[in-house]
Amino acid sequence: MQNAIAKSDLGSLVIINLGTTAITLGSLLVALAILILSFLAARLLVAGLGRFRERMTGSATSLYILEKLGGYGIVIVGVFFAISALGFNLSSLAVFAGAVGVGVALGIQGVVKEFVSGLVLLFDSVIKVGDYVELPGGERIRGIIQEIGTRATRIRTNDNVDILVPNSRLIEDRFVNWTLKGQTRRIHIPFSVAYGADKDMVRTVVIAAAKALPFTLPDDLVRSTQVWLVGFGESALNFELLVWPTLHAVKRPASTLAAYTWAIDDALRSAGLEIPFPQRDIRIVDTRAPEALGRNAQAAVRSNDAAQDVSLQDE
Repeated sequence: MQNAIAKSDLGSLVIINLGTTAITLGSLLVALAILILSFLAARLLVAGLGRFRERMTGSATSLYILEKLGGYGIVIVGVFFAISALGFNLSSLAVFAGAVGVGVALGIQGVVKEFVSGLVLLFDSVIKVGDYVELPGGERIRGIIQEIGTRATRIRTNDNVDILVPNSRLIEDRFVNWTLKGQTRRIHIPFSVAYGADKDMVRTVVIAAAKALPFTLPDDLVRSTQVWLVGFGESALNFELLVWPTLHAVKRPASTLAAYTWAIDDALRSAGLEIPFPQRDIRIVDTRAPEALGRNAQAAVRSNDAAQDVSLQDE
């Protein structure tokens, strides 16, 4: 009986008074337990929905939004219940609004800004997980959207490097979404052939080589593989191969460009078409007068004779 009374007294031990609310040790432990359980539940929900989303073959944008909002919602509800367990009256949001106001005043405006930007990105249709995007600038960030978090968006490059970009940058700055609409995009591969080459043969062998690659989409009424003559260079005819690759190839632009360039080189060499390289002819013309040339020659002869006389005297 005495132990029960002692435990009851320990649970009702007042730790701190906040206004008219007394926070006891028991209420504090209950609030901590609620917070821990809410974070664990949110983590389990996000992990479960994430594994299910990865197994889906189609678009999982809605499931990703549910995953994020579900995790945020459980944590927010847990925070409210924890505040209630501490003894605060939730019928008025004055305490919560005051806490948020104090936090923003102390310097978390940036955190709030990134969080709101992340929510906008979740519901915006211009970007979603799985899109291949490119951010302009000196660093040239280019990769697949892996996650839209509370503070930053995680982009994974084709070198398997994860780059964290603040959410607000994707809201405020310009960026390129390579896979926003449709399942592919047209790419341009430049190449050159020597003057005098058969242009029809160039077009035939290059188109055949491009279509032989497994990631080239077949021609239809909208898309077709083409070869254009785009200019006259100093020592070559400049062409471009225009081709529509698969979405998988679009997300790997460097390796795709290398594969098409390799195929073009093999096709041109097999057809006997010359791939030119820059050449320069240098001509040296002596513009001095003939009289000056004669005097220089005579001076050179006298110099040689003097050198021979010196060598004979030395002997």
